[in-house]
Amino acid sequence: MSKPHVRLCPLEIRCSLVAMVQQQRRETSSERGIRLNKFLADAGIASRRKADELIRQGRVKVNGQPAVIGMRVFPWDEVTVDNNRVRSSRRLVYLLLHKPKDYLCTVRDEKGRKTVVQLVWTKERVYPVGRLDRNATGALLLTNDGELANRLLHPRYKVPRTYTVTLDRAVRPEDLRRLLDGITMRQGSFKANALELDPHDRRRVYVEVLGGDRLLHRAFAKLGYRVRALHRRAFAFLTCQGLPRGRARHLTRTEIAALRQLVQLEP
Repeated sequence: MSKPHVRLCPLEIRCSLVAMVQQQRRETSSERGIRLNKFLADAGIASRRKADELIRQGRVKVNGQPAVIGMRVFPWDEVTVDNNRVRSSRRLVYLLLHKPKDYLCTVRDEKGRKTVVQLVWTKERVYPVGRLDRNATGALLLTNDGELANRLLHPRYKVPRTYTVTLDRAVRPEDLRRLLDGITMRQGSFKANALELDPHDRRRVYVEVLGGDRLLHRAFAKLGYRVRALHRRAFAFLTCQGLPRGRARHLTRTEIAALRQLVQLEP
């Protein structure tokens, strides 16, 4: 059997034809959000008391549904008053973290384990965009821009992510082909967009996926491999090059604009 052609495609901006915003799943059950009347007051719409009156009058909606007194909203929720989008006056923050091992990709952990937000210093509360396993390392975006985070995670926009996967044994060429063709499992399907073997270590493979990557571990397990280490080399076009492990940096205006273009958001 001839060796399959698996040259890794370069990361590039891919735009979707469909614009869609979907509410992001709550990161943890303990994260309480902010009361809707306070959100409206902070945005300069009305005082908290007047905001409650607007809610009672049915003029306020959250994600297209009529709001109720006392409800809480999250950074990724869409709030409208008289069908006009309300944007928070908070400063939007975009951070790229070089995630180290032994940190959870969540805001808070009930068991007291270390989380990635403990590694960044900002006055604004930020949230990790997607997840990396506790012992995985690499590029992780944190932001309070819920609209952008929603789209970056949505599979429709096929945001590329590239990983270095270190396995317990050398990879067979026929298994690379199976990963490229797609593997169906009980939990769903996994398909690599591009693959490349490390020429110096055939236990190490570079994998690019578009959109969802939650079944990467299971796909290799299906083929009889055990993942020894996982490192995210890039999220979209963002890499950790020059960024020490455990450190974070703010994205540049150019990078923010490129991310928004990637998922069809206006600058």
